Amino acid sequence: QVQLVESGGGLVQPGGSLRLSCAASGTIWGINTMGWYRQAPGKERELVAGIISGGGTNSAESVKGRFTISRDYAKNTVFLQMNSLKPEDTAVYYCNAHTRPYGESWGQGTQVIVSS
Repeated sequence: QVQLVESGGGLVQPGGSLRLSCAASGTIWGINTMGWYRQAPGKERELVAGIISGGGTNSAESVKGRFTISRDYAKNTVFLQMNSLKPEDTAVYYCNAHTRPYGESWGQGTQVIVSS
């Protein structure tokens, strides 16, 4: 079984920054992709950003230029640096990973609130 443990959420003013972390633990043979999704109240869960094992990344148009995803391969950890935060970024952020041999796994979620 793989566990994804997130940290770094909280309350921040518009224009501020937060850094989310997600560490994968367990008997993992390998990690294919790691990423972040978010779900705002009344909305569907959406992809924020993802990173593949080779280092390629993708991100939602709404966060391009503001959010950066990165990964520490040695520590099986993925980060999401969020800058210039907007109220519409308010959501529960979930870590996602596709690992071998477990397949897809989700973290428990961390709340991000952007408000003055």
